[in-house]
Amino acid sequence: MRENSSTLEVSADRRLRILVVEDEFSTLSLLCAGLRSAAHYAYAALEGESARRVSRSIQPDLIVLHLSSPGTNGKEVLGRMREWTSLPIVVLSVRDQESEKIESLDAGADDYLTKPFSMSELLARVRAVVRRSCAKLTNEVFTTGALKVDFSKREVFVGDEQIKLTATEYHLLRVLVRHAGLVRTHNQLIHEVWGCTQYHDSIHLLRVTVSNLRRKLVSDSTPLRPILTEPGVGYRLQSVQ
Repeated sequence: MRENSSTLEVSADRRLRILVVEDEFSTLSLLCAGLRSAAHYAYAALEGESARRVSRSIQPDLIVLHLSSPGTNGKEVLGRMREWTSLPIVVLSVRDQESEKIESLDAGADDYLTKPFSMSELLARVRAVVRRSCAKLTNEVFTTGALKVDFSKREVFVGDEQIKLTATEYHLLRVLVRHAGLVRTHNQLIHEVWGCTQYHDSIHLLRVTVSNLRRKLVSDSTPLRPILTEPGVGYRLQSVQ
C-alpha cells in the first residue's frame, strides 16, 4: 500500500493526483475542471471527514483547500487536517490580510493564494509546492548524531555501518525525518505509514515497527536512541548536530 508521501519522490512535472477540498459545489466543480484541463487528476471532497475518507481512498500527492467563507477559520480547518495528513496543502482564500496568511502558514499550509487568481497561477503554485516537497525527500542527506539518511540512494547509516531496513521501517523513518524534532502522534504515524487506520491493532503494529527500527539504529559505538517516546502521544526523532 502506498503511503501519502511516497509519490513525492518522482518528478513534479508528472500528472498529479490532487484532492480539492471545498464546501461550495459550484466552486468545487470549477476548480476540479481547471485542474483536469491541465492534465492532472482532480478529486472532490467536502471539508472534514469526507476529505479524510477520500484521501485514504485515492492517496493524493497534494491537497488544494479552498476556504470559501470570509468567516471561515483557516487555522482551525488546517489544524484538523494536519491531525491526519502531512501532504502538501495549498490554501485558497478570499481573505487577503497578511495576518491570515501568516496564521495559515503557521498552522500547516505550504502555500496561500488569495482571490482573484488565475488557474495558471494556481497550477504554478502547485508545481512549486510539489517540487519543494520532492526536494525534502530526494535531494537531501539528513543527519542527526550518528544517523545518516541518503534519500536519493535510499541508504541509511549509523556511523560507518550501512543499515538494512524493511520497506515499512524505511517509510516510518522517512516520516519521522520529515518532522524531525517534532512530535508525531500515534494516529498521524499510522495514517502516514500505512495509509489508513483499519488494522485490528494498529497501535501495537506501530509500536512493534518503532521497536524494530530503534534496535537497528543503535550500535555499540553509538548507544544514543534517536527516536524518543512521548508518553501517551507518539514519537519524535531527535534533531541534533
